[in-house]
Amino acid sequence: MKMKFKKVYIEISNICNYSCTFCFKSDRKKNIISPKEFSAILFSIKPYTDYIYLHVLGEPLLHPQLDLLLSMAESEGFHVNITTNGSLLSKQREMLSRHQVRQFNISLHDAEENVHPSEWTHYWSEVVDFAKSFSLNSYFSLRLWNQGSESSMAYNEKCMDYLKKCFDVELNDTLRNVKLADHIFLQRSGRFSWPGEKELGIENRVCYAMRDHIAILVDGTVVPCCLDADGSMALGNVHTQSLEEILNSDRAQNIRNGFLSNRVVEPICRDCGFVLP
Repeated sequence: MKMKFKKVYIEISNICNYSCTFCFKSDRKKNIISPKEFSAILFSIKPYTDYIYLHVLGEPLLHPQLDLLLSMAESEGFHVNITTNGSLLSKQREMLSRHQVRQFNISLHDAEENVHPSEWTHYWSEVVDFAKSFSLNSYFSLRLWNQGSESSMAYNEKCMDYLKKCFDVELNDTLRNVKLADHIFLQRSGRFSWPGEKELGIENRVCYAMRDHIAILVDGTVVPCCLDADGSMALGNVHTQSLEEILNSDRAQNIRNGFLSNRVVEPICRDCGFVLP
């Protein structure tokens, strides 16, 4: 059965320059994808999607050959989306200006733990300047996914005040998704628990895994979603199997059919704290 996905997540590196307490701690070997491996992945997913998201773990802007990878994806007609902590946008500005990135998802909450408070304003100014400069051709989702955390209140208040002044908009705690400017949005949400992090025991749930997306880890392992950051539900590997074979395996089909009927099949999914927006 041939499936069509809204997007496919590709982890081009699981190495990050930040260390966030809320991020998943994986025991997987640190690695970066090679252009040859990336090309093979693009070839395998081309019949299944038009959109790729450079995201699972790691900071994609750290990849030393990102310029080449973006060119490869563009030449194959993919719409590229990048999820980043925003710390390297200025450094990679010239390179990124040569490419058409459909959307940047910038995790503003990452700076709270990784940037000294005296440098918060500098960090925000670089992110906002980049977003305003590139928003003519790209969308921006500025994310504050730490709502409800008492320890984050001071950071969030200062960040919100900064955004209010920069975009001349009114922001209050009741609005979760706000348009700051053309193609630039603020998205606020609470922190979620990663699959297996807490014992939740959910038996019935709505999930888009295997329905509108899959993820491919840096070593080529295919997993049902971008939250399976340790490959607990490994379905196969695109470097040794065809994606068609992987997606039509019994395990993949059981996961997909389960979620289509709002039923949890895999044990790890019972303990996933992500709530669909």
